[in-house]
Amino acid sequence: MSSRRFGSSRALLAALAFLATPAAASGQVFISTQPKPEFLVGPLSIRANVAPRSGPVEVGVLFSLVVPAGAKTDTVQHDLYLLWPGEVDGEPAAGAPDPEVRRAVESRGFQVVREGRLPLAARPIFSGRARAKPEPLPGGAPYVTYTREAGPLGQGSPGSWIRIPWTPRLIDRSWLVELRMQLAGLRRPKQATWLENSLWGERHVITLSFNDVRTRATFPMYLAYRDRVVHLADDPSQLVVNFSDSEHLKIDQVYPGSSQRRPSESRRATEIVSTYLDPSEGLRPQVLSIQFGYFTGWKAWAPVLFATLFFGLGNLAGPLVTTLVKTVGARLQGRIQLGPSSAAPSRRETGTIIPREALAKIAPGETTHAQVLELCGPDPEERERLSAPGRRTLVYRGRRVVPHRRRRFAWLATVNRWDVESHEVEIELQGDRVLDVQAQVNRTRLTQPGPA
Repeated sequence: MSSRRFGSSRALLAALAFLATPAAASGQVFISTQPKPEFLVGPLSIRANVAPRSGPVEVGVLFSLVVPAGAKTDTVQHDLYLLWPGEVDGEPAAGAPDPEVRRAVESRGFQVVREGRLPLAARPIFSGRARAKPEPLPGGAPYVTYTREAGPLGQGSPGSWIRIPWTPRLIDRSWLVELRMQLAGLRRPKQATWLENSLWGERHVITLSFNDVRTRATFPMYLAYRDRVVHLADDPSQLVVNFSDSEHLKIDQVYPGSSQRRPSESRRATEIVSTYLDPSEGLRPQVLSIQFGYFTGWKAWAPVLFATLFFGLGNLAGPLVTTLVKTVGARLQGRIQLGPSSAAPSRRETGTIIPREALAKIAPGETTHAQVLELCGPDPEERERLSAPGRRTLVYRGRRVVPHRRRRFAWLATVNRWDVESHEVEIELQGDRVLDVQAQVNRTRLTQPGPA
């Protein structure tokens, strides 16, 4: 008993630490009518059924009670309460609202926003031809949904207080009691940009939890009845989410990582994600969170289509970008120069330009062919005339582009214009001797130097 009290104290401190944080999950706590209940809850199965269409999610809570050996049966025969964070709704059961349930929350200073009865039934565990049919429990489960008074931060999320009437099926090991309800806030859209929603479809997050009492509406009720909390038995208990139409389902993330994914054995095109509840965790919240989305139509092919589109655009954009870079680079190179102000303008020369000093050394009738190649260069253009045997002409051509700077900022200078000089030298030979030399220089001005 002392270890249980110590575990409850630790859980209470943890709950106080997280009281200011709004809970994003839906969970529940079973509370007995009498303090220090001798029985336990088990097995427990909380099942949410998710469909592609948006709207409230159907949730079923299936459980039974475990009575330890030696305990008296009459100590168990009383009502059980379920504290559920959030607003509950569902198919209404026959019967008027229970005034005792309403007074229980109003006496704590809460405001009732909805009341009614939820469907409650007993379902047999064993199958076969002799399997009994589900038994609807008359009157269902009375409930109220309540909120606290609005404060500086707003109204806050509501809570629900549900009474589960005593029935012998609660302690019958061959039956489970099922409580069905509809939850509007269980399925929440994941925040994303309009482009992500357009291309990949909307993503949603669904979260189930057990022992989650961190909301402003549920924590005061838990604090008032914390000595009546019913703990989990060692029987297998789990949180389960059933996804219908699994052929169009995409699950992105699942927490915790130890959760199990498997196809349903009884439902067609249904995928099940589940996690076990550890009874040794005490009152620590245990959570199952899933990020998912449903895709239809062309969005099913979105990964392949966009990969193909980007591949095609990449092949098409490559040559365009290369051409653009070359064009812009050539224009910038023609308009901007880098270097100190004392440096001479950078010239561009192509071909062979023979200096005047070299031409002055060529003497007609004396300079030989070998001497011309030594002075002017070894690779001239050579022409011969068939009408004049023994005569040939050596031609040297070159081009020089000289920039004229206009403005300067540190090492950066802009170019105003370019002077282009086209040099052409013709050296006529008679045999092995120079017969005549002609040199011609044409000068023009350009705003862009053009390719080298």
